[in-house]
Amino acid sequence: MTAQTGNAVPKAEKLSDLFSLKGKVVVVTGASGPRGMGIEAARGCAEMGANVAITYASRKEGAEKNVAELEKEYGIKAKCYKLQIDDYSDCQRLVSDVIKDFGKIDAFIANAGATANGGLLDDSKEEWDRVVQTDLSGTAYCAKAVGPHFKERGTGSFVITASMSGHIANYPQEQTSYNVAKAGCIHMARSLANEWRGFARVNSISPGYIDTGLSDFIDQKTQDLWNSMIPLNRPGNAKELKGAYVYLVSDASSYTTGADIVIDGGYTCR
Repeated sequence: MTAQTGNAVPKAEKLSDLFSLKGKVVVVTGASGPRGMGIEAARGCAEMGANVAITYASRKEGAEKNVAELEKEYGIKAKCYKLQIDDYSDCQRLVSDVIKDFGKIDAFIANAGATANGGLLDDSKEEWDRVVQTDLSGTAYCAKAVGPHFKERGTGSFVITASMSGHIANYPQEQTSYNVAKAGCIHMARSLANEWRGFARVNSISPGYIDTGLSDFIDQKTQDLWNSMIPLNRPGNAKELKGAYVYLVSDASSYTTGADIVIDGGYTCR
C-alpha cells in the first residue's frame, strides 16, 4: 500500500534521529511567560534543534526575554511576534511573517488560550465570547492560516493545547465556557486529522492542573482539594509536558494523528 504525500514512513531508524528537530521550524503561540506550557514547548523543540517562532498577546518584554534565552541556551534561531489570536487576519499575518523570516513552517503548536472567570449564569455574554473566541475560534484561525502552507508542502504537524477540562467538568470552580471550548479543541484535532489526512498530522494534548503561576491567586484550600482529586497528589510542572510536544512535532509520531494525549497526573481516570 503506497502512502500518501506527507504520510510516508520516516527514513530514520534511530530514536534519537526520529526525535531530532534539526532544520525544522516550529511556531508556538502563547509563549511569553517564564514558566508556562508555551515556553516549555518551545524549549523542548529548541533543545532538539528546531528554530522557533513564539507569539505573545501583550507581554512583549517577556517574549523577547524568552527569545534571548532560547538562542543563547540552545544555539538556534528564535523570534517573537505579536498575535491577536481571535483575529483571523492577524493569524494569516503571523504565518506569512514566519515564512518570510524562517523560510517555512514544519509544525505549529496552538497553545495560546484564556481561562474563564465564572460559570454560564454568573459570567457575562461578553466573557463567554472572549473565552470561546480565544480558545476555540483562535485555534481554528491558526489552523486555517497555516493549513494551506502544510498542504502546499505536503507535510506538517499541527498540535493543539486542549485540556482535561475538555473531558470532565472541573470542581469546585465553574468554567463552562472553558470546558466547552477545550472539548471543541479536542474534536477539532480529530476532525482536522481526517480533513488533512493527505498532507499533515493533527493531534492535541490535554494537560491537567499545571503549576504555571496563573493559579497562584487560588486559595490553598481549593488547591489542596484539587490535589486530593489527583492520584499523583500534586499539580504538574510545565516541563513535564514538553516531551509530548516534541513527540508530536517530530518524526517519532509519524503514525500518530487524531490523538489526544492526556497528561493530568491521573485526574481523569477516577
